[in-house]
Amino acid sequence: MRKTDDIQDGVSRRNFLSTTVAVGAGLLVAEAVSLDAQAAMPNTESEIAGLPRVKQKMVAPPFLPKHDQVAKGGPKVVEVRFVIEEKLMAVDDEGAEIWAFTFNGSVPGPMIVVHENDYIELTLVNPETNALEHNIDFHASTGALGGGGLTHVAPGEECVLRFKATKAGVFVYHCAPEGAMIPYHVVHGMNGAIMVLPRDGLKDKGGMGLKYDHAYYIGEQDYYLAKDADGEYIKYEFAGEDFEDSLETMKTLLPSHVVFNGAVGALTGDNALKASVGETVLIIHSQANRDTRPHLIGGHGDIVWQTGSFADEPQTNLETWFIAGGAAGAALYTFKQPGIYAYVNHNLIEAILLGAAAHFKIAGKWNDDLMKQVKAPTPIK
Repeated sequence: MRKTDDIQDGVSRRNFLSTTVAVGAGLLVAEAVSLDAQAAMPNTESEIAGLPRVKQKMVAPPFLPKHDQVAKGGPKVVEVRFVIEEKLMAVDDEGAEIWAFTFNGSVPGPMIVVHENDYIELTLVNPETNALEHNIDFHASTGALGGGGLTHVAPGEECVLRFKATKAGVFVYHCAPEGAMIPYHVVHGMNGAIMVLPRDGLKDKGGMGLKYDHAYYIGEQDYYLAKDADGEYIKYEFAGEDFEDSLETMKTLLPSHVVFNGAVGALTGDNALKASVGETVLIIHSQANRDTRPHLIGGHGDIVWQTGSFADEPQTNLETWFIAGGAAGAALYTFKQPGIYAYVNHNLIEAILLGAAAHFKIAGKWNDDLMKQVKAPTPIK
């Protein structure tokens, strides 16, 4: 196993940061001559300092932090804290495990929820007990590699990043240090999502307001676990030890597992997602690395933002929808029958054989008009 500094594979962090800042400064000069930029001058530091500040308490997926579906008042500064944890996690019940890189200890990382034109102020903490350098790239943000160029933290460091949520939608965030470490960190679980709601709430294609009774976040994760000559998953003693083996496995583009929320079966059984007949559920689905095709078996996507943009008209009545790798999407469905609904990546090989499946457990009264078993199986006459 090589030392952490040797693994970094490229330009030093300090040089990388200075280059990023210089490029960013050049872009700002170019933007200064734009009439559009002059018409939308940014808030000054004193104006931002005068905004209300709220601390958003992070919760582990599939749940979302407490939030208003329609904004109350004007823009706010929403304070968020991520503590990076490198931890050994079980991937299935057959002995597969990974030294996962996580934001706040979960795969995926916590969902952040704000409204358009709010500011997110993130404190990113990398405890000295960790082995590797980390950072964060927000697809919802503008400039400096999504914040990645300004958030490199070595073990024992922390930083604070503020950005304005100018686009309404659902977006991926992920760690992106440099070079080969970018995919290495992402496929070790270091990704999550942020939802930026329109200030006046979600709308259908006709402009009518939409509400949801429950919201769940499903983060789809592909793992590339190396095996030994006997076909057994290799065990590692500490984070980063699998770097060389992992890179070789990643190059095959053949995941060993494709799972929802960190592990096979993480959202089934006692952890099934719950609702009742007549309730509307918002399902947010992200995939930081590979394309995916969500499908609710026994239900539909009543209203779907498959590109993740709430500024665009949603699609309606989809059986299966598409989410590009490195993106997030959202769907609304009002449940009409009780029972278990399987929610899957409809590459059924990945769903059934590799683990990309979850369950919704719906309470309520059965409606024979929608479905009825007219005759149970009997011997053929």
